[in-house]
Formats: sequence, structure tokens, C-alpha cells
Amino acid sequence: MCYYQTVSPALASFKDFAMRTTHSISITLPTDMARMVEAKVASGEYASESEVIRDGLRILQARDAQVEEWLKTEVAATYDAHHRNPSGAIPIDKVMAGLERRITAAKAVKRGA
Repeated sequence: MCYYQTVSPALASFKDFAMRTTHSISITLPTDMARMVEAKVASGEYASESEVIRDGLRILQARDAQVEEWLKTEVAATYDAHHRNPSGAIPIDKVMAGLERRITAAKAVKRGA
């Protein structure tokens, strides 16, 4: 019997919870995603469904970190540069006209393909 159990069963239960490094949850996936998870395990690429989900979450975490870094460096730097010299900005009507030309050109190419 450990020290925590002699003091209080509730404290022993808290100790077990505090030391746990995983947390069990239940998720619902669309059928195609569930099949993908099952296929990854069936192929031997992963040992369990949990491993597939953990790997996917690690990739999502890495992507989020990259987006955050991009926001901090490139987007913030561009904003700061604009804030220092707003005269370098392109008026919205010119931006929209340019986008419309690009969209029209892309549609024309698609129709010709």
C-alpha cells in the first residue's frame, strides 16, 4: 500500500489521475475517415487507431505552429511596413479589378482546355 492510500483513498485517486499521461476520449468520425484510420492500422503502418489519430494531431499541431510563425514574421512585418508607409498600398478598387481580370482569364483558359 502506498503512502497516499494510507492517508486518503481520494488522494490516492488524485495521485493516479495526476500521474496519468494520457486521457481517454471517444470521437465520431465520418465513415470515410474511419475507414482511413482502420486501413492505416490494417496495413501495419500504425499499431492502433489511437496512434493514427495522435500522428494526425501532431501534424495539425506542427501546421498550426507554422501558421503562427508565418503570422508573426511575414504578416506582422508586412503590416508594420504598411503602417510606416501607407502610401505604398494598392487601392482596393485596383486590387478587385486585377482579381476580376485574373479570374476571367482563368475561366477562359479552362473553357479552352
